[in-house]
Amino acid sequence: MNTLSSRSCPSTILAVREEWLRGVRAALPVMAGFIPFAMVLGAQASQKGLSKFEVPLLTGLNFGGGSEFAAIALWTSPPHVLLIVAITFLVNSRHLLMGAVLAPWIQGLPRRKAWPALFFMCDESWAMGLADARQRLDAGASLSDAFSLRYYLGISFVLWLTWIAFTAIGAAVGPVMGDIETWGFHMAFPAVFLVLLRGMWKGLRAARPWLVSLVVAAVTHLLVPGAWYVATGALSGLAAAWYLAEKAP
Repeated sequence: MNTLSSRSCPSTILAVREEWLRGVRAALPVMAGFIPFAMVLGAQASQKGLSKFEVPLLTGLNFGGGSEFAAIALWTSPPHVLLIVAITFLVNSRHLLMGAVLAPWIQGLPRRKAWPALFFMCDESWAMGLADARQRLDAGASLSDAFSLRYYLGISFVLWLTWIAFTAIGAAVGPVMGDIETWGFHMAFPAVFLVLLRGMWKGLRAARPWLVSLVVAAVTHLLVPGAWYVATGALSGLAAAWYLAEKAP
């Protein structure tokens, strides 16, 4: 029995490493899109007075680009902490829905694995991990085996490191570069996310909750100041998905 275990161990290690590397390779195009966006955030943060140490601390502990941009936009000296915390929670509220969607795929994991999976979750790793799980499920894998945690963490971890590293670089070079938004770098993140949405496309019928969410969020953005469009878009999309599912034959 010990001999069998020793023989199977190297193959198991190779399989684990291959899944991790598969996630890293899949993340490379997204990493390229992260770089300019992260540098914009780092430059803006440094221009608001955050130090080269505080910027990677912010981006490493929060890991939510939208809420970080909102926090930096509201940053004053001294900062209005309660307002920034409230806006951060509001912008990151979409993670509640993302976590709920991810829950059936990771519910069998022990907490020591589930908590890191949720901590490193961002829009891109969430979308790519779920797309991969659905492909594996369609190929015949069971629900418990379809979600590859190692693939997902391979994506998540390198994106996290990229985000921290290049926000720090942006903070270092920001004072020299001036207003970095005039370079158009801030369009990189929406472009990457549109590509991810294309990979999750299941047809117009399945996309109806997306359309509802888009319209409600756009109207809210035009009529209501602040980041309320994030919450209204997420909740309206969820309500539309529930309503349409109830009406389905």
